[in-house]
Amino acid sequence: MDVSIKITDRNGQSHQVLAPTDMNMNLMEVVRMYELAEEGTIGICGGMAMCASCQFYVLNDFSLPEKSDEEDAMLWEAFNVKENSRLGCQIQITSEINGLEVELAPE
Repeated sequence: MDVSIKITDRNGQSHQVLAPTDMNMNLMEVVRMYELAEEGTIGICGGMAMCASCQFYVLNDFSLPEKSDEEDAMLWEAFNVKENSRLGCQIQITSEINGLEVELAPE
């Protein structure tokens, strides 16, 4: 099954995308799959929660899984962090996130 996610890129363009729940993907990989960020500007660490290049803001009221200590620590060091900041590599694509709306943080 696919879930629908609305992703606003770094240029302010909005994209409604479908992401498969059966491929063990995360939000950062979905952004890469649809090429919504310039090559080499997202997921630089390969999804290890070590670079914050996949930081995004949650725009709608959504209950996402709790942040891990690694994600929390990385966001503590990152730039442009807001209350609703999360790392895309830490958000798995599951049926629970159908309808999620996010915006990529500035590079």
